[in-house]
Amino acid sequence: MTIEVKSNWTGSEHTSDLVRKQIAQRWGEDEAKRYNPFENCFTFKGWLKNGYVVRKGETAIRSFIFIEKKDKKTGAVIEKRPKTIYLFYEKQVELQA
Repeated sequence: MTIEVKSNWTGSEHTSDLVRKQIAQRWGEDEAKRYNPFENCFTFKGWLKNGYVVRKGETAIRSFIFIEKKDKKTGAVIEKRPKTIYLFYEKQVELQA
């Protein structure tokens, strides 16, 4: 599998561990050890950018990111809130036809 577009993942070790646990539950510990948020686990659109498509019927891996709201004048973060994101691991995709 050749990945041209790397992920812009900015998550924490905690979110990485959550995804790794879900991968281990579905495909085992060996696959969980191979998990790399920059190279083999993307959003639906992330896979499309790399020339892959998610197979029909695949169930997403749930994770989250924090959305920051900033003050327009100072640029200071005034609010952080979690947003659920849906990821797919490399075993759930195939090259676009």
